[in-house]
Amino acid sequence: MREIVLDTETTGFDSKGDDRIVEIGCIELINHMPTDNTFQCYINPERDMPAEAFNVHGLSSEFLAGHPVFAAVADEFIAFIGSDPLVIHNASFDIGFINAEFKRLGHASIPMDRAIDTVIMARKKFPGAQANLDALCRRFQIDLSDRSLHGALKDSGLLAQVYLELIGGRQPDLELAKETKKLSAEVKERPVQLPRPHAPTKAEEKAHAAFLDRLEEPIWRAS
Repeated sequence: MREIVLDTETTGFDSKGDDRIVEIGCIELINHMPTDNTFQCYINPERDMPAEAFNVHGLSSEFLAGHPVFAAVADEFIAFIGSDPLVIHNASFDIGFINAEFKRLGHASIPMDRAIDTVIMARKKFPGAQANLDALCRRFQIDLSDRSLHGALKDSGLLAQVYLELIGGRQPDLELAKETKKLSAEVKERPVQLPRPHAPTKAEEKAHAAFLDRLEEPIWRAS
């Protein structure tokens, strides 16, 4: 089963206004486990960068000016996500921005029911608790030491770990896999033992005959 963990960075919060996507990051999951297959790109938003947004992700207008516009990366992005489910934290935000970009290109929108929203999952599992990504990482003891600034691919990696915990936790499966691998190695390394000889020894035959002598018409001597 293939799923795509997806995150975006933007110039602000208004996907229906002038705000644009400046970074997309995606991680492929196969059977809920991350693979090495990822997609990441910076995008020239063709506008200025508000200070509030820069303070979140650290992507300046000058830096982004050297990167392609969304139209130039759209086909590669679409090919990567395919038609698979999208795991997103607060899906309405990211899908809103992606669909706004698609609309400018005349491309079909992504339906909301394609998204697996981890905010909704977290609020159902932990009613009343904080459901932002930082809070969930702390709850599941996921390392946040490298998150002084947001980044789409970095946050997708954190979200992949959070998602695995929200669906039941990955540790039991991983430990079982490790134990199975260990047992398989032990079986392979175990030295081959020769079959035990089953023929009785002379002493055993003599003891058996003495035992039969004490029995009345033993069936072992019937012919």
